[in-house]
Amino acid sequence: MKVLLIACSLVPCLGALPVYGQSTYPNKPIRVICGMAPGGGMDTLARALSQPLSEVLGQQVAVDNRLGAGGIIAAEMSAKAAPDGYTWLVGSAAAFGVIPNLMGKLPYDPVKDFAPVGLYATFSYALDVHPSLPVRSVKDLIAFAKARPGQINYGSAGNGTTTHIATEQFLVQAGIKIIHVPYKGNTPAMTALMSGEVSMVLDPVLTTAPHARGGRIRALGVTTLKRSALLPDVPTIDEGGLKGYEAANWQAIFVPAGTPREIIERLNKAINAVMNRPEMKERLLRQGAEPLTGSPEDLGHLVSSELTKFSRIVKEAHLRID
Repeated sequence: MKVLLIACSLVPCLGALPVYGQSTYPNKPIRVICGMAPGGGMDTLARALSQPLSEVLGQQVAVDNRLGAGGIIAAEMSAKAAPDGYTWLVGSAAAFGVIPNLMGKLPYDPVKDFAPVGLYATFSYALDVHPSLPVRSVKDLIAFAKARPGQINYGSAGNGTTTHIATEQFLVQAGIKIIHVPYKGNTPAMTALMSGEVSMVLDPVLTTAPHARGGRIRALGVTTLKRSALLPDVPTIDEGGLKGYEAANWQAIFVPAGTPREIIERLNKAINAVMNRPEMKERLLRQGAEPLTGSPEDLGHLVSSELTKFSRIVKEAHLRID
C-alpha cells in the first residue's frame, strides 16, 4: 500500500516535466552546414545570420563548411542528420533548384528529405573578367567570345551551382561558347580569375567589389535588373546589351524532414526576428544582399517554383551531369 501511495504521489511531478523539443529546445550548440567555401558570399551571409541567432536562441549557432560537389555533400550530410533541430542546412537555389534538374541521381531529395524553415537573404552576382582580357563592356565580351568560340574559359563555384547555371544562361542568351572550369566554391574561382587561370567568373557582388576597386579584376555588369549599391558605376547586364538577362540567388535555412513542427516554428520566428532588426538589414545591404522574411510555407512554395524554373533553363542550355 505504501508503494502504491508513493507511486501515485509522483504522478503530478511526472506531468510537470518539460516535453523534449519544446521548452528544452535548444539546450546545446547548433550546427549550420554550408556547402560553400569560407569567405564566399554564401558563407558570409550565413555567418551574419548565425551570430545574432546565437543570442536569440541562447545557444551557439556555428557554421560548418562542408565543401564539394557543388553543395551536394553538405545537403546529403544534412538530410541524414537527426531530425532534432540541431543540424541545419544553408540552402540555396543551387541545392534546391539547379542540381536536382542537372543530376540524374542525387543522394538527397530536395522536397522529401528536408523541412523548410525560413528565407533570410537574396543577392546578385557580378560578371567579372581578368584585366588582361581586352574588353570593357558586356558587348565587348560577347563580340570577343564570338570571334573566338571555345578559346575562352570561365570559372564557377562548381558543377550545378547557381554561378554555373547563371553563366550558362548568359552564354545561351548571348549566343557564345566559353569553356567551363568548376572549382570548389566562389572563393577559389575568384582566386583563379585574379591569377589569370580563368578569364571570367560570375561572383557575388559582395566579394567582387573590393577586388574591382583594387583593379585586380574588371566588373562588366551585375546580374539583376537593378544596379548594386556596392558597385553603383557598374551597369546591369541588361543595360550592358544583353536585354532580358537576370539571375540572382537566395539563401534559406532547412532542417531534416521529420523535425518537430514546434521546433521549426521556433526557428522561423527567431530568423524573422533577426532579419527584421534595422541593424541586420543595414548589414546585409552593405554586403550586397537584401534581407528576406517569410513562413516555412513561403519557402516551400519557392522551392517548388525554382525546380520548375531551372528545369527550363537546364533544357535550354542542354546541360546534364550524370
